[in-house]
Amino acid sequence: MNRFCRHLFATLTATALLASASLAQDAQKPLTNIDIINMVKAGLTESAILATIRSNPANYDLSPDGLIKLHAAKVTENEMQAMITASGRGTSSTPPAAAPPNAAAPPSTKKSRLPVISVVQNGAEQKLSLEKTQLAQTKNKPVSMAKLAGDTAMLQGMQATMNTATAQVASHMGAAGGTLGQVGGTFSGILAQRKPEVTYVWGVLNPVSSAVLSTDTPQVSLDFSTVPGVNPDEFEPVLIKLTPAQNAFRLVGATRGKEDALSSSATDWEIYSGFVEDRVKIQSQKQGPGRYQISPAASLLPGEYGVVLRPISKNKKFSGGDVARNQGDGFMFDSVWSFQVPADQ
Repeated sequence: MNRFCRHLFATLTATALLASASLAQDAQKPLTNIDIINMVKAGLTESAILATIRSNPANYDLSPDGLIKLHAAKVTENEMQAMITASGRGTSSTPPAAAPPNAAAPPSTKKSRLPVISVVQNGAEQKLSLEKTQLAQTKNKPVSMAKLAGDTAMLQGMQATMNTATAQVASHMGAAGGTLGQVGGTFSGILAQRKPEVTYVWGVLNPVSSAVLSTDTPQVSLDFSTVPGVNPDEFEPVLIKLTPAQNAFRLVGATRGKEDALSSSATDWEIYSGFVEDRVKIQSQKQGPGRYQISPAASLLPGEYGVVLRPISKNKKFSGGDVARNQGDGFMFDSVWSFQVPADQ
């Protein structure tokens, strides 16, 4: 009987050890963007989140779209830097020892992959938020932004695109095509004509920017030197005036393109060669690859403005698929950092 008890005890002990090992393995599953966002929403301190990131394997989405979502969820710069560092370690199941909860973040040799655009006014620096543009189509040629602002069919398409983008972010070519398909429903009469080209219009939601300046001569600092898949020497900053439309959108610019341009992976679309936008004359100083200081050449009139990144060569070719998916060179062209100069300046 004693021998039987000893054998039973040994069996139960071994089973418990195996169960513990299994639980420990489950506890070490790689962290994802959702895990980090949930910790931020739960109100955990930055030091606690940093310690968790450093002590667990990683499976993060660090694409431009993934970083934008992290930024929008209030994930801090230090936390994103720690995520980038953790991704560089790989997904080993044997993570390094956790840092003390109150330990300061170690200096990072990597910069944020997202562009950093700041306005300096009255001696203070204010970061501008990145806004992703949406696309709509119209049969009308882009003569001017003011005329496009009165294009009812295009604005209905813009609203359909905005609604779709809110519900679902396209992550691959097929998803992007689905978004445009809903917009195409608005333009069923246009598409039925099977014209070889249409006008693509870029716009951002809301009639006014949340960034209201206290000066009409802002100094703008830009750093877009580390965007993945982009040669920063091929782009430069441009200041444009945004065109409010139907008290719901601000139009950025427009150009002609093939009906199926956004579903093509070929790098053959010279988007900027005939692009229409309301550019503002600026003074620009290049400080290095992807690093600039710009300011308007004259005081800005009251209104809506945006800093955008444009190819230095107007003949630069883009992939319509990259534009639809907001990645690489398409990410650069789809992004805008807006601000408002109020009437009391």
